[in-house]
Amino acid sequence: MRSRKRARTAFASALILFVVSGIAATITIERFSQNQKWMFHTDDVDNAITRADTVVSIAARERTAYIGSGDPQSLEKYIAATRDIPVVLQHLKQLTADNPRQMALYLRLEEITARRMRLLENSVEQMQKAPIDEHAQLELSQQSAALSAEAASVVNAMRQAEDQLFQERRRTSQDLYFLLLAIMALTSVLAVVLFCVHYRLISRQVVDLEQTEKRAVDSQEASRRLSARLMVLQDEERRKFSRELHDSLGQYLAMVKMDLSRLSENRIVSGLLADPIKYLDQAIGETRTLSHLLHPPLLDEVGFASAATWYVEGFGQRSGIQVKVDVPEDLIRLPGPIELVLFRILQESLTNIHRHSNSARAECSVTVVNGQNAQNQVILKIRDYGKGVSREVLDGFRNTGENLGVGLAGMRERVRELDGALEIQSDGSGTTVIAILPFRAAATGVEAAGRLKTAPSAKGGSGSPDGV
Repeated sequence: MRSRKRARTAFASALILFVVSGIAATITIERFSQNQKWMFHTDDVDNAITRADTVVSIAARERTAYIGSGDPQSLEKYIAATRDIPVVLQHLKQLTADNPRQMALYLRLEEITARRMRLLENSVEQMQKAPIDEHAQLELSQQSAALSAEAASVVNAMRQAEDQLFQERRRTSQDLYFLLLAIMALTSVLAVVLFCVHYRLISRQVVDLEQTEKRAVDSQEASRRLSARLMVLQDEERRKFSRELHDSLGQYLAMVKMDLSRLSENRIVSGLLADPIKYLDQAIGETRTLSHLLHPPLLDEVGFASAATWYVEGFGQRSGIQVKVDVPEDLIRLPGPIELVLFRILQESLTNIHRHSNSARAECSVTVVNGQNAQNQVILKIRDYGKGVSREVLDGFRNTGENLGVGLAGMRERVRELDGALEIQSDGSGTTVIAILPFRAAATGVEAAGRLKTAPSAKGGSGSPDGV
């Protein structure tokens, strides 16, 4: 019980560990993903800074080219660049809105860029007027260069800030990545350990269960052996009791009858002894019948066929049930234990028919089936045409072995002891008991010597211990 509880605890711990590690891994992955997004954001800011610096530089370069050559294409490029500058700066403003430091630098860059663009516009306007004031153009170029240096300083500061953020976020991503690996590795190791513990506990539980089942099987087998031994002892006691009835009580009754018969020759007392002699004859017959029912001498002397025929004839006379017997005339002598089991099954089956079936007739047949390697089978079938066996008893006999009477249980144990099989088939039209017992064929000479002859029928009273 404790082993089962420990196994459940280990399994539950493994599941909880998986759940907790899954939650931790999910949180870590979410943070890792968010940090990656910020890294991409940093890269976007850096690109936007570069784009803003490049567009302003293009505008300044094309202005210088236009002032120096008066090329209209340079003027067009300058105008296109000045149109892009507000768009690029607005994009940079959106990207840096979440960072106060970068926002401050952006505002400074935006102010410097606006001043620089005003200088460039003034320079272009003066170029388009005549005459050209070279001194003014030189002064504007110097002011633009100063503003360009100042803008470059702000751009560098913004880039350094973004690079610092990128490095921090990259370290954070690395830490989260290694943390995720550690969580997964630790979870896997602990889960493997817990599952190994669970497996060992389950294996121990299975071993304990197997040992318990083995003990139960051994106990059941011991009970069967004990039951078989008790039945053997019962048969031996029946044989002894049968012999004692026949040899002692039977002989005493016979001698009393002889003495009474001599006395009855006297005419004076002959009338008084007629009834005692008659009752004494009945007692002798009852004693002989009881002795033979306990253990038929025919079973040991000439075999099952004669004993079965004698018993069935006597059973029919006592019970009033018509029993048809089909036993081969050339049936060989079977091993003693098999003949005894067949006779007891026949006794018990016919007794059950008389007590429970309400059948007016019954059939009994014996068949020998020749098998391979000298392994044969003898099959005994007893059928009646009564009300049948209840479904509860039939299911108990076939499945659990419960709800069985002493007779059915005894028959099954006798058959099992000889490695045979006992079947019961029953419906509303009657019941059939089938006993199948294996045996090894005897030598030819023994078979010839063991041919059975039908013995004379023995008629007796109702003194059977089986109640018929």
